[in-house]
Amino acid sequence: MGYVFDFAEGNKDQRDLLGGKGANLAEMTNLGLPVPPGFTITTEACRAYLQEGGPEEAETDALASEVSDHLSALEERMGRRLGDAEDPLLVSVRSGAKFSMPGMMETVLNIGLNDESVSGLAKQSEDERFAQDSYRRLLQMFGATVLDIDSEHFSEALDAAKKAKGTENDLDLEADDLRSLVEDFKGIVQEYAGRPFPQDPREQLDLAVHAVFDSWNTDRARLYRRQERIPEDLGTAVNIQAMVFGNFGMDSGSGVAFTRDPASGSQGVYGDYLQNAQGEDVVAGIRNTVSLADFEKVDQGSYDDLMRIMTRLERHYRDMCDIEFTVERGKLWMLQTRVGKRTPEAAFRIAIHMVDEGLIDMDEAVLRVSGAQLAQLMFPRFDETADRNLIATGMNASPGAAVGKAVFDSDTAVAWTERGEDVILVRKETNPDDLRGMVAAKGILTSRGGKTSHAAVVARGMGRTCVCGAESLDVDAKRKEVRVRDGDTIQEGDVLSIDGTTGEVFAGEVPVSDSLVVRHFEGESVDDDLVAAVGRIMAHADGARRLRVRANSDTPDDSSRARRFGAQGIGLCRTEHMFLGDRRELVEKLIVAEDEESQTAALDELLPLQRQDFTEIFEAMDGLPVTIRLIDPPLHEFLPDLTDLSVKVALAEAEQADDGGGGSEELEHDRVLLQHVRRLHEQNPMLGLRGVRLGIQIPGLFEMQARAILEAAADYAAEGGRPLPEIMIPLVASVRELDVVKADILAVADQVQADRGVRVDFKVGTMIELPRAAFLADRIAASAEFFSFGTNDLTQMAWGFSRDDVEAAFFSRYFDHGIFDVSPFESLDQLGVGGMVEMGTTKGREARPDLKVGICGEHGGDPRSIHFFDAVGLDYVSCSPFRVPVARLEAGRSVLARR
Repeated sequence: MGYVFDFAEGNKDQRDLLGGKGANLAEMTNLGLPVPPGFTITTEACRAYLQEGGPEEAETDALASEVSDHLSALEERMGRRLGDAEDPLLVSVRSGAKFSMPGMMETVLNIGLNDESVSGLAKQSEDERFAQDSYRRLLQMFGATVLDIDSEHFSEALDAAKKAKGTENDLDLEADDLRSLVEDFKGIVQEYAGRPFPQDPREQLDLAVHAVFDSWNTDRARLYRRQERIPEDLGTAVNIQAMVFGNFGMDSGSGVAFTRDPASGSQGVYGDYLQNAQGEDVVAGIRNTVSLADFEKVDQGSYDDLMRIMTRLERHYRDMCDIEFTVERGKLWMLQTRVGKRTPEAAFRIAIHMVDEGLIDMDEAVLRVSGAQLAQLMFPRFDETADRNLIATGMNASPGAAVGKAVFDSDTAVAWTERGEDVILVRKETNPDDLRGMVAAKGILTSRGGKTSHAAVVARGMGRTCVCGAESLDVDAKRKEVRVRDGDTIQEGDVLSIDGTTGEVFAGEVPVSDSLVVRHFEGESVDDDLVAAVGRIMAHADGARRLRVRANSDTPDDSSRARRFGAQGIGLCRTEHMFLGDRRELVEKLIVAEDEESQTAALDELLPLQRQDFTEIFEAMDGLPVTIRLIDPPLHEFLPDLTDLSVKVALAEAEQADDGGGGSEELEHDRVLLQHVRRLHEQNPMLGLRGVRLGIQIPGLFEMQARAILEAAADYAAEGGRPLPEIMIPLVASVRELDVVKADILAVADQVQADRGVRVDFKVGTMIELPRAAFLADRIAASAEFFSFGTNDLTQMAWGFSRDDVEAAFFSRYFDHGIFDVSPFESLDQLGVGGMVEMGTTKGREARPDLKVGICGEHGGDPRSIHFFDAVGLDYVSCSPFRVPVARLEAGRSVLARR
């Protein structure tokens, strides 16, 4: 298999090899649509080019030879040679990875033009202005994207030329003006690249191809891959295509269209068209575009052709399509199609619309949406009843409610976000260099562009709130301010609120309210088509899924909410959270107790409080299992900080010495407390006296908790309730540890049954959060009735680092080097930690076939991790109450994806 494929040789299913753009160009070609001919250099060629040490010379020669062969075939087909002085063939070079990536190299058009061939183009087109305009575009694009010259240098020269002409419109520049601008651009190339613009057409082509390959590893591309969890080793394809020209005159132009509204999902045709324009003009905001409805008035024939093709493509792909097209002197050409990025709101609506239209079934509809999109729909929206200061209205490019301080460049957005500020990135229009700021910002606001602009497309892909084209705003990035037409000036740091659903922009902070989707999950009747779509998809996902979903909850309120959100029990109730606040003093008494009597007295005070906690949770989860983890963290966490307490005691003693008086009762208490803090102080407390070790060292503590659980269950059962407690012993590494504590719990159970006269059905199990426990799971399962994997600690133990210390310290370098593509605390390390989960599950069930196995770490709410847990046969995942609907949806998608 070679490195280069003609468009006619591929199809849409070859995205791994041809990239998304190349595969779809091949598909459109095979459908007989009007696609300018060309060829694709594969992702394999990119990987060979980028491999460590550089590509072998033989591979470089082989690629160059294949490109020459395909270029010759293209020249033969077009009847022109690349860069010929009399009748030049011109080509475009576009990147095209498997997944659409805004961080990749921008398109370079008009390759093949030079000082000689520009005359041939003028002669053949009979339009000197057109030829010079095409040449200056090549210089501008090539200089910025291939030679890495700051695009501002070209923009400033273009602005100067327009100012000298007395116009703000580049269409008013005549041939002589553009010829002069070409010379200025060549000077910029010489000055900032240190070399003249290459006059050899083949050198232009080769440099552009290599620039595409190199762009795979730019900072912005790697940032986007990290944001979207795209693998680092895919590489990008390169598409080389014969040029068609939208800048021939007013009977020509370029456009971008969607077969449905990518922001709302509404049915219809949406897009922008710009007459006498080429390439990025449509999305760059240099001139105001017209809607496709107005395009119909401009060029009825091309519009009708476009509508027919768009309908055909949507039915062929069975999805909303994003299309780029060019009209050359009244002839429509298709430059690209792909399944379009859309907002979460649009994703759910479009999926259900297409089911109702018979294009897809409900299984496919569930697979067309994601848990991440559902989570976006659950975020709050602005309170419509609150006072609001509306200052502008733009395009509702990407929905949501975002509030933050106005910033005007990416560096500030990143810096302020890192110090804990919420920011809104405000720009005239965005470009790929703004990606870092767009990732950091809560929302994006531009004064130019529409729903197909760079800002809109990238924001939708990332789930960021975005308002585009707020034309009443005059953004001045250099002065770091935005002036509102006939209004105030917003300075950097002033708070803005933007509504990506309505396109409204407000000065100041606007309060938010619960989303309609959250109100639906809370049980409220909401008459809304989006809510109806979410409801249908969730019902189908629930019917398909095997994996049950529980919630991590420590309070009755959270437990009730989790149940309303569809939780099928509690997978983790962290009892240490019940010892905070006013109860911390009681734990302190337990720790400083000098004898068994004092210790028992402290435990007796805690018992009724714990019992009441569990009673209320059992009521909220009546008939559903409740897994309660006995106290896990070290006791020192319930005591004052060693340094703070030492300073307090030292200052009090110094004050006492100055006064010459005796010690106060408070000072004496602090002295005793300091002794115990020192006694319990550990260099590495997370590997010290905690979990099951604490239960063995202070057996009365675990016995008190077990009694509170079982008495609460017995009392609730006596009232007619159905409590299903599961007592979980944390941090077990040896079956003997488990046996010691389990024996104490069973003894307490016998006492409770005798005292209450009620038999409580309960289970005793353990949390698998140590590698040793995973390796010895078969032995531990002999005593444990259930396993719950604590993947947070298991990840720390497997990698040998502390989450609290390392994420800020060196994770960024690990991302840079491709060691991580996502934090292992955010999404499960499936190879390492996942391997232990799979092994522990298999071994445990070999010893106890009916062993119930779940996971209660934060990975229980991560979509990618959920698919893994489903595949390895866990019984349930447990996550925060808010993420329960997300987990339900992803558990259903997991089954359907495998099916």
